[in-house]
Amino acid sequence: MSKLPSITATKADTADTNRAKTARTNIEKTEYSNIISPANIDWQTDDTGNQVPVSGEFGDVYFSHADGLAESRHVFITGNNLPERLANLAPYQCFTVAELGFGTGLNVLALWELWQQLRTTHPNLASARLHIITTEKHPIALEDLSQILRLWKARAPELSDLIELLLSAYPTLIAGCHRLNFDNDNLTLDIWLGDAADSLAKLATDIEQKNADANAYVDAWLLDGFAPSCNESLWATSIFAQLQRLSHSGTTAATYSCAGVVKRGLQASGFTIKKVKGFGRKREMLTAVIEGNSELAHSAPIRNTQDTTDKPRHTIVIGAGVSGLMSAWSLANRGIKVTLLDKIAPLAGASGNPRALLAPKMTPIHHADEHLHTIGYLYSSRLYQQLNDSAAKSNTAPVIELTGALDLLIKANIDSSQIADYPDDMATTLATTEAQQKSGLKTQDLGENLYLPQSGLVNPQALKAVILAHPLISFRQLTVAKIAETETHVSITGSDKQQNTLSVTADNVVICAAYESHYLDKRIFDCRKIRGQLSWFIPTKEQISALPKIPLKYSGYCATFVGQQDDRELNKVVEAQTHFLMGASFIRNETVTDIRDNEHQVSRDKLVTAIPELAEVIAVDTAKWQARAGVRTQTPDYHPMVGPLANSARLWTLSAMGAKGYAFAPICAEALADMMLGKFAPLSEAMLKRLSPNRTRLQTPLADLD
Repeated sequence: MSKLPSITATKADTADTNRAKTARTNIEKTEYSNIISPANIDWQTDDTGNQVPVSGEFGDVYFSHADGLAESRHVFITGNNLPERLANLAPYQCFTVAELGFGTGLNVLALWELWQQLRTTHPNLASARLHIITTEKHPIALEDLSQILRLWKARAPELSDLIELLLSAYPTLIAGCHRLNFDNDNLTLDIWLGDAADSLAKLATDIEQKNADANAYVDAWLLDGFAPSCNESLWATSIFAQLQRLSHSGTTAATYSCAGVVKRGLQASGFTIKKVKGFGRKREMLTAVIEGNSELAHSAPIRNTQDTTDKPRHTIVIGAGVSGLMSAWSLANRGIKVTLLDKIAPLAGASGNPRALLAPKMTPIHHADEHLHTIGYLYSSRLYQQLNDSAAKSNTAPVIELTGALDLLIKANIDSSQIADYPDDMATTLATTEAQQKSGLKTQDLGENLYLPQSGLVNPQALKAVILAHPLISFRQLTVAKIAETETHVSITGSDKQQNTLSVTADNVVICAAYESHYLDKRIFDCRKIRGQLSWFIPTKEQISALPKIPLKYSGYCATFVGQQDDRELNKVVEAQTHFLMGASFIRNETVTDIRDNEHQVSRDKLVTAIPELAEVIAVDTAKWQARAGVRTQTPDYHPMVGPLANSARLWTLSAMGAKGYAFAPICAEALADMMLGKFAPLSEAMLKRLSPNRTRLQTPLADLD
């Protein structure tokens, strides 16, 4: 507590800067409402002499002056009967809690702590999941949130570990959904940044409208916006309309507020309300339940429990590239056994390059919340960093090496003036001298540049090792010949490498076989095939000193990497040696994957044309170069295909990632798993429709489009 005055002093020192940033952002927001304005935090002294954070926008406290954590537990956890309802979940059941007003994250932390405690004493929760969806229009910046939660580490030491986990995963403040998975606790946290009504409207209950009984829905609402007198928008008719749309018989709600607008809104949305004792000196609060249960639910709704009996327990994934690996990972983390099939081996196709550069194709920030490049990049960067911990425990190479990357904006749809709108922790423009220092380039014109601090080099072999170590994932080499779907299961028939005929049966099948997906099921669009060859060589010490220090993006990309032990399983890479890679070539309608000397030259020419100073560094003679060629699969609208196949209850696809598989596949796999299980996906309903394998754009054959 004694440190709080210094926190206030720090705020005073930066107040002018913060006000200037806010003023600029507010001007932008008159044109674009989905640009995020971080919260302005004011520190005030309460009547006990403690410093507490107050919203500069709404003039209301973020938590109780008396005991915010106790209030959270009383109003929202007890008010929704969550201890008993969560304890009674069936195995594999997923319980969804939605919150209006993430604020300081205190409700999430309290609920997370309860969930951890229950899982240690209730064996039935070993496979059950908790899904928390929260919204926030003015999220607190990480620096401010760290200072606020430091208070709670002192007041409530039992939250310390959870606070660190939350802060380490806290997202970049860009509009849209940011999924944080905490798989050790079977907990998913989706933070939707932006206007709450807009965010709730984006949640898809059943994108394909296949089975109304399997729709996603919210089980409990935490209505924790600032008081109606301070922030009317969180208690508007549009909010209550979304509560009604996203709820079902037995859904509960709790709020500290007994204001008339709250009571009327809940009642108009189908809730039966009840006044109960409030927290501390507050006499009353509200609880509510959707009719069907006349009293506040004391156990999980019956329909929700029964809903677990017909959920898939075993899924076959065909294709073991990055799409197949990530599909297997997302499903296995939901307790589903996965049999991963490939006709050759994991990463045998286009996903098996020695390294992949994770760096987004940028867009103006007002498009970012519906831009798959941005959404996928942010989620993938966060996921791969989490997987580095698993890799370290198994003594394997890191899944991602965070190098940062510099985009020279040679082939981009955004310029440096538009980059200024992005948070610096995602993208920024460097001064020319700093860009030269970071990149190692000396004569290149770097007046226009984009620095991406969260970018890095993904090691596909390390990713594969972590995923295949999952106890619910097993790999089998099998060339699939036939897929037969029945009302109750799907059977796969094929041959192994000894030409033995084998059959595998599962509840569902996900086809992730790139361009060959169409050959396995004609309902999958016959995509454009693009051959790409990535080249690399071992530079001399003199060359290393003159090569770029970090990955660069131009009309291709280049990077240095150090070979790891497992690299040689798929590629001619020397362990512990520095390599320089570049590429890739781009040849349409080509599926042969032999190594070609002329494509070495294509990659070299592309690089030295973009960065002339490297012409003297990279030799013209490519005789000792190595390479890998793969076939990328691309749809006419450049979006992947993610979802169920037409007129099928058990066949799905996740394919057509183009050259962005390591950015797209992780978030798309999460969305596919959620659709399969009837849960809320981390993508908007509009985005899911754009990704549907049955979308209108894919009804016309490619030959008629080109």
